[in-house]
Amino acid sequence: MKYAILGDIHANYEALTAVLADAAKRGVSRYVCLGDIVGYNASPVECLERVRELDCPVVRGNHDHYCAIDTDLEGFHPIAADVVGWTRSQLSDEQRAYLGALTYVKRVETFTIVHSTLDTPEMWGYVFDKLEADASFAYQTSALCFYGHTHVPLAFEKTDRVRVGLYSRIKVVLGRKYFINAGSVGQPRDGDPRAAYVTYDLLANEIELHRVEYDFKTTQKKIKDAGLPDRVASRLALGR
Repeated sequence: MKYAILGDIHANYEALTAVLADAAKRGVSRYVCLGDIVGYNASPVECLERVRELDCPVVRGNHDHYCAIDTDLEGFHPIAADVVGWTRSQLSDEQRAYLGALTYVKRVETFTIVHSTLDTPEMWGYVFDKLEADASFAYQTSALCFYGHTHVPLAFEKTDRVRVGLYSRIKVVLGRKYFINAGSVGQPRDGDPRAAYVTYDLLANEIELHRVEYDFKTTQKKIKDAGLPDRVASRLALGR
């Protein structure tokens, strides 16, 4: 059985459809979503409904959270806040209720999914280093957890100590714990503009990172046509 792990789609329909097509070619039969279906880009309704069609486990991301409720966005990055306000106006009450009902953490078969951290998932902390990962490991009850939020694919492994590194393929070893960032489908920030996602083969105990070309120029045009900040569009070509 092979899962596709989809993180940080961020309303990028062109990236999402390209990733789903690639996953199908790789024999994926099941999906999970690490949150932030919406935010930043200009196709929140299309992406949300496509994820719902997958009928897969989904956890709540910070953009999902703030698009679901009418709270003040003080402290939010100004560009992100602009898009959250616009996205709220695009979604129906039912769609916002769906996002607001998502849980922060979910167990799927033998692994766990979360958007940010396992220790305080509602605080939307970022995990970039070993100390931050170790805080989540303390709350991790499964051998493997996938997370998102940073948009940077990193792998943390814990034995007697925590190790961290970039990855392309990981063989899951019995007796170790793994905290794996699956990268971003819709807004990569690791210098590679291609959409990123991960497959997890439960039978082979193997994790693999994939990069997929997509029509980012169409995504950029949609952003500009919607009147969203230019920075949101320009960063897609850079992967930053």
